[in-house]
Amino acid sequence: MNYEQYLDEFGELTYRFRGTSMLPLLKENRDLFTVRKKKPGERFKVCDVVLYRRGDSYVLHRILKVLPDGGYVILGDNCINREYGTTDADILGVMTGFQRKGRDYTVRNFRYRLYSRWRVLTAPVRIFFKKLKIALWRRIKK
Repeated sequence: MNYEQYLDEFGELTYRFRGTSMLPLLKENRDLFTVRKKKPGERFKVCDVVLYRRGDSYVLHRILKVLPDGGYVILGDNCINREYGTTDADILGVMTGFQRKGRDYTVRNFRYRLYSRWRVLTAPVRIFFKKLKIALWRRIKK
């Protein structure tokens, strides 16, 4: 059963996070995240973390910008390349909470909302410094 089928049947999905794209929020094989199925006609907002389809894979990333044409600009908290072209049709659901070290957190929590705003507002600076670090590392290795 894939994510879409599971969400269609149960309306909510809790799953163990894999990958590094949402560090430091979610750590691979340690943290769980919960996603609620997208409601018909629902639009998402800046800072929402959405589960969406990218080709044959599923991705959990944060919305940086809502575009007037119905699309979104999306970026993982630990990524440097913004994704364009994601639409409502690609999005399966929105993260409602996560579990770290056995403790539950909701996206309505004040500290989480503050963290989310900070990740969105500082994205350009973080991207610049990560790219600079990569460029310097490549020069050193030569």
